[in-house]
Amino acid sequence: MFVIIVSIFLVFLLSYNEEKNSAFATSSSIPKSEDVTKLNKINKTIDFFHSSDRGEENISIPISRLLFNITTIRNTDGTNTFQIALDPKFSKFYEEIGNFKMRKNIVVVYPAFTQAAYDKNGFYYYYAKSCDTKCLTVNIPKAPKLGYHTSQTAVVIFNLLNYSIITDITLDKNPSILKKYDKVILLHNEYVTKKEFDAITKHPNVVYLYPNALYAEVKTDYTKNTMTLVKGHGYPSADISNGFGWEFDNSKFEYDYKCKNWKFTKIVNGKMLNCYPRYQLLYDSALLKEIVK
Repeated sequence: MFVIIVSIFLVFLLSYNEEKNSAFATSSSIPKSEDVTKLNKINKTIDFFHSSDRGEENISIPISRLLFNITTIRNTDGTNTFQIALDPKFSKFYEEIGNFKMRKNIVVVYPAFTQAAYDKNGFYYYYAKSCDTKCLTVNIPKAPKLGYHTSQTAVVIFNLLNYSIITDITLDKNPSILKKYDKVILLHNEYVTKKEFDAITKHPNVVYLYPNALYAEVKTDYTKNTMTLVKGHGYPSADISNGFGWEFDNSKFEYDYKCKNWKFTKIVNGKMLNCYPRYQLLYDSALLKEIVK
């Protein structure tokens, strides 16, 4: 048994500036206080521990249930990382749910603005009262930084399954891009612009895979490469929760990481999952089928 301090090592296709994906490698680092993972060789499980102000969540996944190859890499600094890859023995399943023959016209929206909000000296420093309103304007990321808040497992898996991935930035600059796709998969896109919100809620077939999406409004300044909180998450008034006054806000499900009783609820333009599938896509074939069918 040993401890994984750095989470999953991710190699995936994603561009912040173009719809067409470009390849580069990145790694996701999660602070020790937030996420510690153990490989339990005796019980043959992967155990995930998440600590927050709501207590500790423990999620154990039997290795025998995994739908992907997960290996570990020893880093030069002494830490370990996970690497996720397709497993040849599930090739027929991947053909069923993947987009290798370009049959499924689906796009995934990477939450770049949410990444920025959670970054150092970002919105959450203001919420914690350790910074004034200057922390409500942050730099727009130039590259992805995958982690818990940016739906890291989902991003990697949908990339491995050959789905198109765009970012908030692409969508904000060109909201009409969603008209090209039959289905939109939204991740933990908690912070979005009004143009994004309108484009997403007007699309007829959206999978809201993570609760707490479309929660707060931000505005962008691409000349300065900044993003600023406009409304939501208790700002500018403590009584404001959803910044868009969105009737389908499902943030109450955000802290159900185990997803034992997951289900989709239909809304006017798609369906919403009732839990936060932090690791569910690593082993739940039924959920993966339901997402892309």
